[in-house]
Amino acid sequence: MRAVVTGGAGFLGSYLCEKLLERGSEVVCMDSFLTGSPRNLEHLLDRPQLHIVECDLTGFVHVPGRVDLVLHFASAASPADYLRHPIETLKVGSLGTLHALGLAKEKAARFVLASTSEVYGDPLEHPQRETYWGNVNPVGPRSVYDEAKRFAESLTTAYRDSHGIDTGIVRIFNTYGPRMRPFDGRAIPTFVRQALAGEPMTVTGDGSQTRSICYVDDTVEGILRMAGSDFAGPVNIGNPDELTMVELAELIRDLAGSSSPIAFIDRPVDDPRVRRPDTRLAAAVLGWRPQVGTEEGLRRTVEWFARLGPFERPDGGPPVGAGPKRGG
Repeated sequence: MRAVVTGGAGFLGSYLCEKLLERGSEVVCMDSFLTGSPRNLEHLLDRPQLHIVECDLTGFVHVPGRVDLVLHFASAASPADYLRHPIETLKVGSLGTLHALGLAKEKAARFVLASTSEVYGDPLEHPQRETYWGNVNPVGPRSVYDEAKRFAESLTTAYRDSHGIDTGIVRIFNTYGPRMRPFDGRAIPTFVRQALAGEPMTVTGDGSQTRSICYVDDTVEGILRMAGSDFAGPVNIGNPDELTMVELAELIRDLAGSSSPIAFIDRPVDDPRVRRPDTRLAAAVLGWRPQVGTEEGLRRTVEWFARLGPFERPDGGPPVGAGPKRGG
């Protein structure tokens, strides 16, 4: 199989490239490197089946030769990134999706869209089923990501209905694991970095809001099962194991062997109060269920961060030390 992975140098995209290569596929990785990093692909550079193309997906896209699968994962994903790059996030969700779908149409390829649990917004239904339409503020700060993904779902569905393209939509819930950036702004890398450095762990609001976190290996397996099916979706890919943010911070602190205090800070605008996927559809259609428990997945993640060495600040300031489990 010959696959194109847009956003292939990102956190999830790099794992997809790796797993596809392991399964014998040829992979064309496309990335603008706005938020993705070549470092995520360094261990794959000796693979002749991997082709890395630096490009902006909002411009013209062409891939010579046969393409069997297009995995569209190009987008900023963390609030810090999409709030820093709001226009780029909206453009890749709209124009980028249009061009990726055009590529799939040209090549008669299977197309899988990386959508998100954020299409549910601050949900009034709990847990969230695929039939739920969501509760999204279209003019709030998070809308640049939420609405870009909602539009991308609509455009993908229109291409399927109007052009007969073989499309699928996965709604990905909070995924974590090695290769996350220490300063990407998401809760887990922030908590891990702070715990390892012995800094206060900053929990937003009163910490009672919940998230359901899924280890990256499980998320990637669900995506690839969707890619190998002819199911249109949308389908939730996530772990129903729900934690409050305080519980998550405390668990990470314990796994890091840290004594960092918990510090409460203002909760972001439109931050969802709850999040938990109903995964019965994925189990029924794809035979998929998460396999890695929350504590085990977080242990692997903490150990990976502890081996990174001092964390380089994106603003060029002095590196942050990694505290009690350095080298662990």
